[in-house]
Amino acid sequence: MRLPTWLAQHLAALRALLVFTVLLGIAYPLLMVAVGRLPGLDNRTGGSLVTVADTTVGSRLIGQAFTDADGNPVPRYFQSRPSAAGDGYDPTSTSASNLGPESVVDTLSDDPEAASASLLTEVCARSLAVGELEGVDGSRPYCTADGVGAVLAVFHRDGFTGPVTRVVSVNQTGTPFVATYEGVAVESARNGEDYRAMGGVITAIRGDAPAHPVVPADAVTASASGLDPHISPAYAELQVARIARERGLSRAEVESLVEEHTDGRALGFLGEPGVNVLELNLALDGK
Repeated sequence: MRLPTWLAQHLAALRALLVFTVLLGIAYPLLMVAVGRLPGLDNRTGGSLVTVADTTVGSRLIGQAFTDADGNPVPRYFQSRPSAAGDGYDPTSTSASNLGPESVVDTLSDDPEAASASLLTEVCARSLAVGELEGVDGSRPYCTADGVGAVLAVFHRDGFTGPVTRVVSVNQTGTPFVATYEGVAVESARNGEDYRAMGGVITAIRGDAPAHPVVPADAVTASASGLDPHISPAYAELQVARIARERGLSRAEVESLVEEHTDGRALGFLGEPGVNVLELNLALDGK
């Protein structure tokens, strides 16, 4: 007996559903699990975990902070790059800050929950902190000496043109980083004021910082994932003197360890070399 067309179509769809469920929902996942158990791949599929004396201390693929209980860098260890993933290197909250190059004005408020720093101020503050830790010049262009974005709101008589009538240092409620701008005294900012909406032209001031800062870019910016386990060779080199001093090693010994734990470009030409911070710090502990 010939089945009705609508019933035949439904039965064909059901058969296709069952076949693809078996193939893609059962067989394919089991095949991938089996491939992941092959010698040479089993460690990677398990998260590339690093174990010391039967204790898992981290992963080669996920960065981590080397700080004390108060969040301060532990001087004996190489420091990782900043992370915007959760409270830092949280694999369940991988993310970037989503702040771009136009983020130069802080949100100032008496309420800590409402206040927020711009990307520029975050970079300035991090650079200053790294400079203090490593004993080098942490200054950067468009940053003030106290580590915030050097940004003014400039008010003109005719909107965007004409003589300057008022100037506000938008990221500072204290003493402005410059006293005058084009002959006009610079005011300190007040909490809750939106000087851009009031007609101020946002103007970043470069200052006299070197064009090529001593503190590398990856020391002051988070990666897109927030989980990058590597730092640049330049950032590692910046930390060598501190590590050698804290551990009583020669500079040559520490530099040799850095070189041993520097990964080259993928396939010889993709990306940039990177230093795996966890593996390097474990090698230091082994010394």
